[in-house]
Amino acid sequence: MKYPRILSQAALSLIVALSIVPAFAAETYYTDQGHTEVKFGWSHAGVSLQSGEFTKASGKLVLDPDNVAQSSVNVTIDAASISTGFGPLDDDLKSKNYLDVETYPEITFTSTSVTKTSDTTADVTGDLTIHGVTKPVTLKTTLTHRGEHPVAAFFEYYKGKWVAFSATAEISHTAFNVGNFSTGPISITISTEMKDRE
Repeated sequence: MKYPRILSQAALSLIVALSIVPAFAAETYYTDQGHTEVKFGWSHAGVSLQSGEFTKASGKLVLDPDNVAQSSVNVTIDAASISTGFGPLDDDLKSKNYLDVETYPEITFTSTSVTKTSDTTADVTGDLTIHGVTKPVTLKTTLTHRGEHPVAAFFEYYKGKWVAFSATAEISHTAFNVGNFSTGPISITISTEMKDRE
C-alpha cells in the first residue's frame, strides 16, 4: 500500500518544515562602527560632571521580533579606545591605576535575559566584564528604528535591514576593581545602528 508511505513522507516533510521555521524567525544584526557610540559620565567629587567614550565597539544582536525574550546580544569594547578629550587623563585611565588595558584589553557584555517592557522598550540583563571582573548589569533599551534605512535610496551601503537602539545603565566602577576610590555611579549611554551583515 502506498498510503502509509505517502503519509510518512508527508509527516517527515512537516517535521522538517517546522524545524526550519524558528531559524527564519530570528534576525541577526551587527553594529555599524561609524554609528555606534558608547559614552559614560561621572561626577568629579561633586564639583563638575565629566564624560568620555569608547570609540571602538562591536556587537552582534539576534532579534526575535515575535518572541523578544528569545533575543540575545553580545558586545565587545576595545578598552584602549577610551577617550575623554584630555590625553593625560586618557593615559591614566588606561594605566594600572584604572582599566589596565594591557592586561585587560576588552570589555564585554553578554546578555542573559531580555524582558519586553513595551512595544519599543526592553530590559536587557547580562554579564558585564571589566578589568577581569564580571557583574550583572541591566540595560534599559529603546528601539528607535527597524526596517530599511532612510538613506538606502541614496547610498548602496545602507541597503538591507537595519535596527537602531539606545540604551542606558548605571554601574559602580569600584565594583569592577577599577580605581581605589569611588566617584559615585558611572552613567552609561549607548546609541547604535546595526545592519543585517558584517
